[in-house]
Amino acid sequence: MVEAHHLEREFKFPDFNNALDFTNRVGALAESEGHHPDIYLAWGKVGIKIWTHKIDGLTESDFVLAAKIDRLRET
Repeated sequence: MVEAHHLEREFKFPDFNNALDFTNRVGALAESEGHHPDIYLAWGKVGIKIWTHKIDGLTESDFVLAAKIDRLRET
């Protein structure tokens, strides 16, 4: 959690293709949830930033999405 405003995490990967695959899986999850994080894709890493824009802060759904994204990384 950053300044009680948003959740942020960086995921590491061995190459660009694995990072891109993870990004695409996060995108599909976000679409199905109707909750869209900011995603930063670079060689070997993906940054995710989550918060609820409507209230400019965190809600329970932000934590739920973060947990689901964490589980995607484990698969």
